[in-house]
Amino acid sequence: MFHLTKYFVREHAGIMKLTDVYDIIDPATNQQVGIAIENPGALFKWLRLLVNKQMLPTKVEIKDDKDGPVRLSIHRGFTFLRAKVSVRDSDGNELGFFKSKLFSLGGGFFVYDKLGQQVAQVKGDWKGWNFKFLDASGNELGTITKKWAGIGKELFTSADNYIISLNAQLQQNPSIVALLLAAGLAIDVVFKERG
Repeated sequence: MFHLTKYFVREHAGIMKLTDVYDIIDPATNQQVGIAIENPGALFKWLRLLVNKQMLPTKVEIKDDKDGPVRLSIHRGFTFLRAKVSVRDSDGNELGFFKSKLFSLGGGFFVYDKLGQQVAQVKGDWKGWNFKFLDASGNELGTITKKWAGIGKELFTSADNYIISLNAQLQQNPSIVALLLAAGLAIDVVFKERG
C-alpha cells in the first residue's frame, strides 16, 4: 500500500454514525488497497454524543482489508487547544507524529518523523478543504484535494471523498509515504470531522 503516490480516499456515508470508515483506493486501477477504521474505544464512542469528538481520544487503524492485520495506526489523546497525534507501524513503534498549529486560517499541522525532525507541513487554503504538503524549504511534496460526492451525499452526510497525491520521488521512502498518507487521513478523521 505504501508504494503508491496517489490515493483516492472515500468515506463511508452514514447518518448519526459514531465512528468513521474510509476506503483507500488506487485511482489508477480503481482497486481498493486499504481501509481506515476509526476505533476510539466503547466509552469514548458514546461520550461523543455529549462532548465534541475532537477533544476525545481516538485511534484509526489502517489495514489492507477489513479483517487484515493493522499496517499503520493513528493515535490522538485528549485534546484541548493543540493536538499531538502519534503514527505507529504494525509493531506499535512510533513512525512519527503530527502537531497542530495553534492558529491557522486554512487549517494545517506539522508532520515529524520518529526522531522529531520536521518532514512536512500540511497547509490548508482559506476555503478549508484543499491542502498541500510542503517541506521545510516550502517545496510542494504533494496535495490533498476534495472531490465532489454528489448533492445528496454532500448535503445530508458528513462523508468526504478526496485525493492524496504525492511527488513521485517519495516512492523511494515508504515510511515517508506512510506518514503522509496518515497525515492526509488525519485531516478528516482527527482534525476536521465534527460528527
